Amino acid sequence: MLLGSQLRRLREARGITREAAGYSIRASESKISRMELGRVSFKTRDVEDLLTLYGITDEVERTSLLSLAREANVAGWWHSYSDVLPSWFPTYVGLEGAASLIRAYEVQFVHGLLQTEAYARAVVKRGMKGASESEIEKRVAVRLERQKYLVSENAPDFHIVLDEAALRRPYGDREVMRGQLQHLIEVSEHPNVRLQIMPFSFGGHSGESGAFTILSFTESDLTDVVYLEQLTSALYLDKREDVAQYEKALKELQQDSPGPDESRDLLRGLLQLS
Repeated sequence: MLLGSQLRRLREARGITREAAGYSIRASESKISRMELGRVSFKTRDVEDLLTLYGITDEVERTSLLSLAREANVAGWWHSYSDVLPSWFPTYVGLEGAASLIRAYEVQFVHGLLQTEAYARAVVKRGMKGASESEIEKRVAVRLERQKYLVSENAPDFHIVLDEAALRRPYGDREVMRGQLQHLIEVSEHPNVRLQIMPFSFGGHSGESGAFTILSFTESDLTDVVYLEQLTSALYLDKREDVAQYEKALKELQQDSPGPDESRDLLRGLLQLS
């Protein structure tokens, strides 16, 4: 996805059509589309030819992009779980693992990176009705594996606004919810985590369109990506004007929500009531 996004940006900057790009690598327009969406593997020769077509002659830049091509072709740990993941989700897991900053708003339930094992199991069971126990456990395992990013040596900064609805909607029994609230209090104290709660008392706010995640990367030439999950698919937005709209919405959510310390107090209050 990272490389695909870069290839699309370079192609559009030169005013080259997908059809012309496909012709240059002896392929169809649809293959260029799939490459730019990160849905096919990348042949080094194809990437080299496209970079030449797009006027990229600087060796450092070419080497960097070709390195991305090689990395894109290496199967990540999550591929062994592909049988229980929606077809669009492995792309997100790869982007999440490469991000240096993850910003998100969640309303339906606690964000996957912050879920306890018991809470995650309750969420997965609700979303995978009719699934076998082994399928449910594999999906939960993916969620727990993803959480290792937050405590790894190169952990990303994670800024999350949780709607109060996500904290009051029960998944699992009372003990599961208490455990989840306690976990949020603890993880909110991690130096790379900024957790805010959007309370019911605020009323309407800028998150009315629903949950979203913005992924940013250390490499200055890699564009931010907005991830929007839907019932049967997901959208990956990386056009500057689209990303800017979601950044604006999140900034307003952060400004309108109590700060991290006050949000932690809100969590403690909910824990006492549970």
